[in-house]
Order: sequence, then C-alpha cells, then structure tokens
Amino acid sequence: MKIALMDSGIGLLAATAAVRRLRPDADLILSLDPEGMPWGPRTPEDLTARAVAVAEAAAVHRPDALIVGCNTATVHALPALRARLEPELPVVGTVPAIKPAAAGGGPLAIWATPATTGSPYQRGLIQDYADGVTVTEVPCPGLAEAVEHADETAIDAAVAAAAALTPDDVAAVVLGCTHYELVAERIRAAVGRPGRPPLVLHGSAGAVAAQALRRLGAEPAPGGPGTGTVTVLLSGREGALPAPALAYEEGRRLGAVTPAG
Repeated sequence: MKIALMDSGIGLLAATAAVRRLRPDADLILSLDPEGMPWGPRTPEDLTARAVAVAEAAAVHRPDALIVGCNTATVHALPALRARLEPELPVVGTVPAIKPAAAGGGPLAIWATPATTGSPYQRGLIQDYADGVTVTEVPCPGLAEAVEHADETAIDAAVAAAAALTPDDVAAVVLGCTHYELVAERIRAAVGRPGRPPLVLHGSAGAVAAQALRRLGAEPAPGGPGTGTVTVLLSGREGALPAPALAYEEGRRLGAVTPAG
C-alpha cells in the first residue's frame, strides 16, 4: 500500500504520523511546496494551481490514495484535485473537527488562521454541525508560520495571544489548521484552567488517516511491522524533510524511517 500526503509545508506531519500509526507497513509519499509556501495568502486560483502541481508530482509515484493535509488547500483546491485525479487516485480532504467537538455540547473554540476565521466555509461548518452550541472563533495570526519554522519564541507568543482570546469556560478547542496539531500540548497548557477538567483538543489527523484507509477498503493494522518507506518531494523534486520538521516528534519519527530506494 502506498499513500501520498500533500501540503505547502510541514503541516502534513500530523496526518502522516497518524497514517504511520494505523499502517506502519504503508509506503509514504510526502509532497511539499517550499518554493510556493505559504499557500494561505495566495489567491484561490493561484493556490489551486500550486496544489494541483504538488499533487501531480505525488501521482507520478503511483500512490493508492492522496491526502490533502491542509485545511486551506481543501477549501479551495479539493474540487480541482478530484476532477484531475479521481477515480484513479482517491483524494481525501482535511476538514476541521467541528462536528465531533460540538457533539460534546460545548462551549467550544475554533482556533484557525485569520483567513479561515469568520470565512463562509467555517461559518457553514458551524451552522451545519454546531447549531445550538456556543462557539468562539479565535484567529491565530502567525501561529502556522511559527510552527512551520519551529520558531519557539514566535510559537509561544502566538499561542499566548490566541489563548487570551479564548473564553475561560470552553471545554474543547478545535485545531482548525493542521500545523496546530504539532504544538497541541502547548495549546492545552495555555488554555487549560486550574481546577477545571482537562481541555479536550480536536484535530483532524486521525480521522483523515482513517478515511484514507476506508477509501482503499483497507483495515488498520497498528503495531504491525514498520516496513513502509518514505519519499519526500520538494516542489516536485526528491529531497529530505525540511530541517524544522525534526523539531517535532512526528518529524523525528519519520526521519528515522527508511527512505524509498
């Protein structure tokens, strides 16, 4: 089994680690776009063109499924990716985990990039899945970029700023950007309140990995032999994981996996 994941940068690490936990025997293709990142500030048309190019670079390696490990790319480029690649290559998008978070009854907060916060896309998800639940949308300027570069000082500052905008009574936080899952424990520590139950964080990585297996009709096999290889593509060319990826446990574990020969 071969599964590809794509993003402009290292936000795909959380979903990659989730796939690796479920199927350690799967060969992985990680297609990044360092020449075009970040995708967030680009126009939808430009972002879609970059995403299609990154996806097609991964498709050359003939994966069985492709995960779009980026919320922003899913919003703008998923229809184009599916039109270009399916049905030969199933494409799985990433959606913020608002539905499972709202099932807990709230109140909840959604941490997301400034571009996504308040967007019709996010407001539509809230209306569809969190009607009747108290929801606070929290913009997190600079957090994704700080995580991407493993800038510890900038991460702490961005997390603190977002925590200050998060109401004290929230029971759960939706991590509405895949980069945020890499610093989940810092977010939990910043938002958690003494004397209250532990804050519940809702990311997308596990659900996305499971959905990719379902699309393939494959069963999870956690704990199996770690025989899968990793191929890294940087704007279409084979390379290595960017150095900042190794600042995170998810990146270090992948760095230890045998490269594809």
